[in-house]
Amino acid sequence: MLAEDLKTLLATTYAFALKAQNFHWNVEGPDFAQLHEFFGSIYSEVNDNAIDKIAEYIRTLDEYAPGSFERFSELSQLQGQLKIPRARLMIEELARDNGTIKEVLRRCFDTATQERAEGIANFIAERMDAHDKHGWMLKSFLKDQRA
Repeated sequence: MLAEDLKTLLATTYAFALKAQNFHWNVEGPDFAQLHEFFGSIYSEVNDNAIDKIAEYIRTLDEYAPGSFERFSELSQLQGQLKIPRARLMIEELARDNGTIKEVLRRCFDTATQERAEGIANFIAERMDAHDKHGWMLKSFLKDQRA
């Protein structure tokens, strides 16, 4: 069960990073420089700290990690983006997707805890913290005025 949850997490995380990279390449508008850097920081953080580690945890469970776009498409909980949306829509979409990843992370954490896979649970908890930070930053870009 944990390996299957991690496969879903891997595909969803990969899709999230790919979408952030797409937005990094294609963002336009008056906030271009700031958003270009911001989207780049998101995909870099996810690539550097999540994707390979999730695949390695799958392998420690004696399963094979998925490794094709076709398989990722089947497993991912995120929809791909075929168009180039306006900058604000990019932020809104990544914020929604970040919420979806947090749900997948929560399932993985619960399963890892139930299966007494403490190392994996610790890693998942760290990823939850990272996505909490991504969510805070994405919501901050969307805020029009102070409360």
